[in-house]
Amino acid sequence: MFILILIASIISLINAAAIVSRSQSYPSSQPAVLGPKTKLTIGNNVIAPDGFERSATLVDGVFPGPLIAAQKGDDFAIEVVNELQDESMFMSTSVHWHGLYQNGTNYADGASSVTQCPIAQNHSLLHTFSAPNQAGTYWYHSHYSVQYCDGLRGPLVIYDPHDPLAHMYDIDDASTVVTLSDWYHTVATVLRYVIGHTASSSLINGLGRYDGGPMSALAVITVEQGKRYRMRLISMSCDPNFQFSIDGHNLTVIEADGELTEPLVVDQLQIFAGQRYSVVLAADKPVDNYWIRNLPNTANASYEGGTNSAILRYKGAPEVEPATVNTTPENPLAETNLHALINPGAPGIPEYGKADINLNLEVSVVDGIFYVNNVTFKPPTVPVLLQILSGAQEPSQLLPNGSVIVLEANKVVELTLSTTGLGVPHPMHLHGHSFDVVQSAGNSTLNYMNPVRRDVVSTGVPGQQVVIRWVTDNSGPWFLHCHIDWHLEAGLAVVMAESPSDTRAHLDHAPDAWDQLCPTFDSLTPSQLGGGGLKSYEEAANISTLLYPPPPSPSVTS
Repeated sequence: MFILILIASIISLINAAAIVSRSQSYPSSQPAVLGPKTKLTIGNNVIAPDGFERSATLVDGVFPGPLIAAQKGDDFAIEVVNELQDESMFMSTSVHWHGLYQNGTNYADGASSVTQCPIAQNHSLLHTFSAPNQAGTYWYHSHYSVQYCDGLRGPLVIYDPHDPLAHMYDIDDASTVVTLSDWYHTVATVLRYVIGHTASSSLINGLGRYDGGPMSALAVITVEQGKRYRMRLISMSCDPNFQFSIDGHNLTVIEADGELTEPLVVDQLQIFAGQRYSVVLAADKPVDNYWIRNLPNTANASYEGGTNSAILRYKGAPEVEPATVNTTPENPLAETNLHALINPGAPGIPEYGKADINLNLEVSVVDGIFYVNNVTFKPPTVPVLLQILSGAQEPSQLLPNGSVIVLEANKVVELTLSTTGLGVPHPMHLHGHSFDVVQSAGNSTLNYMNPVRRDVVSTGVPGQQVVIRWVTDNSGPWFLHCHIDWHLEAGLAVVMAESPSDTRAHLDHAPDAWDQLCPTFDSLTPSQLGGGGLKSYEEAANISTLLYPPPPSPSVTS
């Protein structure tokens, strides 16, 4: 009997060790935290975040990229250094600081073809900017073609030492930043030719599993019973939206996209590509392990084998995978229940169509190509900002023709966005601003009194509409685009050019290195550009017969 018990104990220890080896604590698995004055080295490295090895485009060799942490009022000076070498992926780059207004520093926004040319291989650009009145949860990512789908994405948080909601939580640090992302086993330079593909897996804090794959490491977020945690959720998705929940726990939403909200208790929230939420998690349940669930809106998605999952582990709990059960949410987040905490209320006359500028944009799709008011966005060879600084002022002078909307300064804009045909919800992101969501998709009520304020909003399903308002107080060209990166690549974007005649005077002096980006990029050979050229298209043809048109030459520089 003793021998049988001993054998059973050994087997139990082996199983426990195997499970422990497949989970990884956070933040020990994460890269070091960077400050607001730092350097990001963009390069290639082979990683296996879900157990499948592939070369990726990374910041400092890791996924997700390191957390950039600042205090409210800090000035930023971030040097982006391009050391990319893998020719199967793009070898030029740019980095956008998602959610930061860049008021007076439009040239530092990082949007290729809108505010700059890409940074060529073996070159760098120092981004200097401030965010004087902003605090909250943001992120950074490549804004060159579909490059961020290959891994160039990371969190950025501006902490407020005088946060009016600080009394609601005890812990708010690198360990409570939670990144949610999709992941692909095929490089994005191939997948961008395939109409309608699906991510290979979902990752939480850079770890996950895929269907049929190994029992690779899952992220573990450790909490102490009795403490309250500000979890900063960041969707770095290239495509799917996620349904996020933690078994047995409620979440109190206190921030959406860098804007504080009135506290709202939910037990599940849908988060779209580019969106962020701060939620307060009270660790008030029995000491144990609980599943963190992050289900994408992809066909046949499940939690089988620990896919789309991570682990919430109370201190003192055994280092094993959870046995908690998924339950139907009773109180899921509805965007219309979110209300801005600070200075609530949309600008302008509180009546539909009574803004200074009233815009209607309709999104349609034909054979995988997206159109906004019947025009598909094709990146101009000369960035819109450079066109403006060179003297172009009128819509007829600005390229791409039909995709640049000129807005007068200091006006209230009301934008109604709708979609037709078939398709998924489009998370629309406006650079340079937050906006008030006067009407959320799927809701018939317009709320001008206290709507949520944010910078990414879902258009809902075809046939629905969303209405947003903002004030044109930030001269310069600002991208408005779908944050499903494949859709942006397929034309779902326009540029809002705010008061072009004021832009030169409004901007701080752009650095000399910014002036040199276009001449350097324009002189690159196809092999220096990377991206695989026709070979990528041929690989795409091996994956699917539903393809976008082939590249016009051995290289594509979209």
